[in-house]
Amino acid sequence: MINPSQTQLVALLDSFTTTSGTTSAPLFRRLGAVADRLGIECYVVGGFVRDIFLESPSKDVDIVVVGSGIAMAEAFAAELGRGAHLSVFRNFGTAQIKWKGTEIEFVGARKESYTHDSRKPVCEDGTLADDQNRRDFTINAMAISLNAHRYGELVDPFDGRHDLADGIVATPLDPDITFSDDPLRMLRCVRFATRLRFVIEDETFEALGRNRERIRIVSAERIIDELNKIMLTEQPSRGFVELHRCGLLEIILPELAALDLVETRNGRSHKNNFYHTLEVLDNVAAASQKLFLRWAALLHDIGKPQSKRWELPAGWTFHNHNYLGAKKIPDLFRRLKLPMDERMKYVRKLVNLHMRPIAIADDGVTDSAVRRLLFEAGDDIDDLMLLCEADITTGNEIRKKGFLNNFRTVRRKLVEIEEKDRIRNFQPPVGGEEIMRRFALPPGPAVGALKSSLKDAVLDGVIPNDYEAALAYLREKARKMGLSETPEPAENKTAAES
Repeated sequence: MINPSQTQLVALLDSFTTTSGTTSAPLFRRLGAVADRLGIECYVVGGFVRDIFLESPSKDVDIVVVGSGIAMAEAFAAELGRGAHLSVFRNFGTAQIKWKGTEIEFVGARKESYTHDSRKPVCEDGTLADDQNRRDFTINAMAISLNAHRYGELVDPFDGRHDLADGIVATPLDPDITFSDDPLRMLRCVRFATRLRFVIEDETFEALGRNRERIRIVSAERIIDELNKIMLTEQPSRGFVELHRCGLLEIILPELAALDLVETRNGRSHKNNFYHTLEVLDNVAAASQKLFLRWAALLHDIGKPQSKRWELPAGWTFHNHNYLGAKKIPDLFRRLKLPMDERMKYVRKLVNLHMRPIAIADDGVTDSAVRRLLFEAGDDIDDLMLLCEADITTGNEIRKKGFLNNFRTVRRKLVEIEEKDRIRNFQPPVGGEEIMRRFALPPGPAVGALKSSLKDAVLDGVIPNDYEAALAYLREKARKMGLSETPEPAENKTAAES
């Protein structure tokens, strides 16, 4: 419904109801009535209006009044009564009401001015027109009146509804001023274009390039919030292509931008690893909503520029690019203010291991190789396999079919071996403390050698993954090392020994 009539807008507004006791009433009618009582202009604005036109209305409502947004919020909270949770942010002149799953933000209309070294504006009271002028994009600058005498009237000074119809993201005013004042809007521009599958208007796009250096004054926390929103869209590659085209990607994520290079030698070229990466990212996005699995897809080949070599007769090679890429992950996460907890370790693990299933598929699937893969991947094995299958982007359908068939064999083996040997999150049946007790050893290389040998014996299928087999193996290994077993007191014996 890109061009609804006022009658249709009124019907849409009235479809949002509030209930007090047994009485139900349209939410926006009640807001307008409170504003009329206070004698102030009141409008629903921004993303809520945009999403009404896109027929995907949300439960996040932005209200602008020409007056005090806090006073309006306090009066409306009193009108709603019990169950309305009011939060007031006096330093910002804003307030929020949470009411039965709906969040309503209130602010007074304002105009803004900026200094060159900050994206934080100096604000003063303004008109609705002032407030619409300061909005980031035409599609977010529409307002609908809620006062009784103008209820449902659309105020659209920048033809935002036409840009919605045409699928365009454009700024209301000069884009150079818009982006220079608040450089975060550049990322929001790309994010909206990606999420809505819109095109960035030419003048607006050119301003992205001219103002890209201004992104350096934006905090890493703000930047990563926008990048994560791009990552979680249906087709995140669109956003990264736009970021790269306008030059923002080289500043924000140079490791990814560096992949956009193709070299040719003796008539032989390697693939463009930037566009390959984006294809892998979209493949993963089509299969999973997991944000950090998508990050693993985005970063899985960042070790390739460092590892690239020309070797005859193979041609271009990228040996150990997975290992080199994994080494970059902690510093990259730290710089981008991504979490340095288990989520970072998860991405680092997947980047490091993403060649292993492919190597197994190439070399023939052995039980030992599958056990080791299970051991190292642990509970993340399914995500790793999804990433690896997404990584097959060859245009050669016969080759692609061969890889995917081999991966099906790997998956079947993973299930069979896990059921038989319980290798996922495997811990050796005999631990280090028991080894030290049994063979009267202090902590040191001998204990480590026995533990490592036991682990390899289980993973290589030399012995089954059970206590008695492990203990017998250790006794024989210790004997060959010249170690004698010390009889243990009965109270030290484990349940398995008893």
